[in-house]
Amino acid sequence: MNQTNQTVIVTGAARGIGQATAVAFAKKNARVVLCDLKLDWLEETRALVKEAGGESLAYEVDVVDRDSIARMVADVIQQWNRIDVLVNNAGITADAQLKKMSEEAFDQVIDINLKGVFNCTQAVLPAMLEQQDGVILNASSVVGVYGNFGQTNYAATKWGVIGMTKTWAKELGKNGIRVNAVAPGFIATPMVAKMPENVLDMMKGKSPLNRLGKPEDVANAYVFLASQEAGFITGTVLSVDGGVVL
Repeated sequence: MNQTNQTVIVTGAARGIGQATAVAFAKKNARVVLCDLKLDWLEETRALVKEAGGESLAYEVDVVDRDSIARMVADVIQQWNRIDVLVNNAGITADAQLKKMSEEAFDQVIDINLKGVFNCTQAVLPAMLEQQDGVILNASSVVGVYGNFGQTNYAATKWGVIGMTKTWAKELGKNGIRVNAVAPGFIATPMVAKMPENVLDMMKGKSPLNRLGKPEDVANAYVFLASQEAGFITGTVLSVDGGVVL
């Protein structure tokens, strides 16, 4: 799966799945555009991309701020002429049971996890339409498929992402643009690693493989879906969850 000279945008690229995704594309000879809230957060990812033999550009982007996204897209087009792949990875959690969830927490998660995907995709779309080619990859979650206790806001966004994925696949296929989602299960990100040992054991026990996923497991799914080997796959949700049963 050689992706030489593909220009790939990864949002939320500073850590976890986003960082692993940027490095995985770099290993396939793609040019990687790294986006996160602060430039200094991206220094480690840039170093890892360089170590993998890849080129990168880094931008301070807030997926809720359409102007910051537009500036990034315009500069990428100016420097690298095209955008081949968008990985809508940026996301947050703000968990609480329904009876305790604040309107602020609900709105913040909706704005970043759902509207942020809309904002970034709409921003890259003119370039992909002009090329008549492109791949949009959206981060859903096993929680978006099955729901999860205490995650009304998060589950709503990840289910909504699936709806947008299928809609965009129908709309954009005639323009040579494929749209897919990845639905990770419990992944051993730095955030998850801070959880109590008994919670981690519970997460592992939900998978027949009896382990947490690695960020690289999800990154490899994105790389596959962006490749020509996946050229007839669109509108799908690829579960990367170790067979988890909620």
